[in-house]
Amino acid sequence: MSLAALEGLVLFLAVCGSIFAWGHLLFVDWIDVATMIWQAAAISFCCVVAFYYNDLYDLQVVRSFSLFASRLLQSLGVALILLGVFYTFFPATRFAEGAFISSFVVSTGLLVPVRAIGYTIMRRRAFADRVLILGTGSLARWVINEIEARPNFRYAVVGIVDDASGTDASGFPYPVLGPLERLDKIIDDVKPDRLIVALTERRGRMPMTQLLECGVKGIVVEDGLSTYEYLTGKLPIEALTPSFLVFSRDFRKSRLQLGVRRLVSLMAAAVGVVIAAPLMAAVALAIKLDSVGGVFYIDERAGRAGRPFRLVKFRTMRPLRPEDEPLAPSVWNRDDEERITRVGRAIRRFRLDELPQFWNILKGDMDLVGPRPEIFSNVQAMSEQIPYYSLRHSVRPGLTGWAQTRFGYSVSLEQVTEKMRYDLFYIKHMSVWLDVRILADTVKIVLFRRGAQ
Repeated sequence: MSLAALEGLVLFLAVCGSIFAWGHLLFVDWIDVATMIWQAAAISFCCVVAFYYNDLYDLQVVRSFSLFASRLLQSLGVALILLGVFYTFFPATRFAEGAFISSFVVSTGLLVPVRAIGYTIMRRRAFADRVLILGTGSLARWVINEIEARPNFRYAVVGIVDDASGTDASGFPYPVLGPLERLDKIIDDVKPDRLIVALTERRGRMPMTQLLECGVKGIVVEDGLSTYEYLTGKLPIEALTPSFLVFSRDFRKSRLQLGVRRLVSLMAAAVGVVIAAPLMAAVALAIKLDSVGGVFYIDERAGRAGRPFRLVKFRTMRPLRPEDEPLAPSVWNRDDEERITRVGRAIRRFRLDELPQFWNILKGDMDLVGPRPEIFSNVQAMSEQIPYYSLRHSVRPGLTGWAQTRFGYSVSLEQVTEKMRYDLFYIKHMSVWLDVRILADTVKIVLFRRGAQ
């Protein structure tokens, strides 16, 4: 978000400068100023949207300047298409062709060096905080791996403190500077800006006196769980304790928040049904003409508080035949690839099979955003194998969700567990702004047909 805001501002100022220089505007009144701002905002907004949908703001995808440069021209092409659509509806925002071309040239000329400098700073971690990791267990390793994978975050590990947890302290990419008992001496030698507490066992091992002294000296002290959550957008459920969940206020939502959330979902579903009605009629007709069977697929899913409800989707698979070999009973048998119809394969690419779930939202079974509803018969088995799985049912399931946009489809215990980490993060941080981000990511996934299998 910070990168998008910075580059959006650079684009806006570049376009304003080009309009002013090309047209020699004198700004005799406020109408001239408003016109220039409106024209510059249109171009910068279309560019930011195009960059977002081409992943130029995702530094996990565009990890180097060369990758950024390779995607920049494609993104500018998308921006031109968006501007063409925008000008069709708002022709008054157009301006002179010379100023238009020069604004794009100036904007590109500014963005390229800004990104080049940014990647250089990230690669060298020039302004990063010096981080000391307390612990050598699983959580410490996870945090270090995530820091290494994200050079754009202001973290540079300088060493690790052994907590004598019985785990193997070898294999770390950074030096183990000594035991926890020598923490005072290690801090004096290393002079860290930030301490991340990732101890395997905290009971009787937490060096509270030293941590309080660090706070007085201006050294930031972070909980390893919070750091991991901040870096990844998910919760490490294996490292969570019941007390962390019980005493966290973030998991308790007010009635006002839930009420607003429900109202937005109802309004969006009502509008969605009206707008998508012709498309749904066409899909229903195509399904009926393509294969034998009903138009809809109805399945029993787990809703809020674990209550079952009947989820409605467009049918994408042909019905079972007597000659079909029955699938072995397992909670992981999600699909039979051979049974997917031609129309079913096409509508899955753009998630059109999910459109009837607007009806589930109107009925109150689902919300627009939330954890995806699990097959009801699988819930008990998953609750036994995945820690805190029942917390998914503390909110209504959603048509789309944080786990779907961050991870995608799941067909194994490991993948479902990974999605559970994202679901817990969403439940903890559930907000209007997070829902808006999820919806924007969902549009991007549908348009580029990612994870449709």
